[in-house]
Amino acid sequence: MKQSGPARRGDGLSPTDPVLLAAPLEFISEDNLRERQICAVIEELANSASFNRQAALTVLRFLNEELNVHVRDETEDLFPLLVRRCRPEDAIERAISRIRTDHDETTRLLPEVRAILERTLDTGGNPSTEDSKMLMSFATRMRRHLVAENAILLPIARARLTRVDLKKLSQRMRARRGLPPFSEASIA
Repeated sequence: MKQSGPARRGDGLSPTDPVLLAAPLEFISEDNLRERQICAVIEELANSASFNRQAALTVLRFLNEELNVHVRDETEDLFPLLVRRCRPEDAIERAISRIRTDHDETTRLLPEVRAILERTLDTGGNPSTEDSKMLMSFATRMRRHLVAENAILLPIARARLTRVDLKKLSQRMRARRGLPPFSEASIA
């Protein structure tokens, strides 16, 4: 079933609406908005004078349930498609390499960030000064790759990927989430 209007934007505070998977680049863009919001919540947790249990749970759920899938969407599907479709003047390999480095660094820090959040949830207290610094560093690293994705990768993807590429990307992203394929007419 084809959507009758533009895809609905989320608030960035809840998981991206799977309906947007019909337009996979818009879904990734929306996931990036979600990731940016999570960075803001992480910074609030690091700097707040009072512990916000719901915020800590929201971040932990995002890290445990959404982040890995989002990174896989990009590294396993979007990046290889871009490498195949881009022209030399796009210099896409350099941009992808930078983003992969940032992904690797956030993945390396992830266990420590999870442990900090779990500790704060167990104790009901704010993170220590050292833990707050780690949370801020993690949020900064996440934001850095979002800038490159939003400013470089997604505009180039919109220009270079074909309808067939977008269909394949949509199908892979849906399968990764355990969802059935869209009908032919619904892929944007």
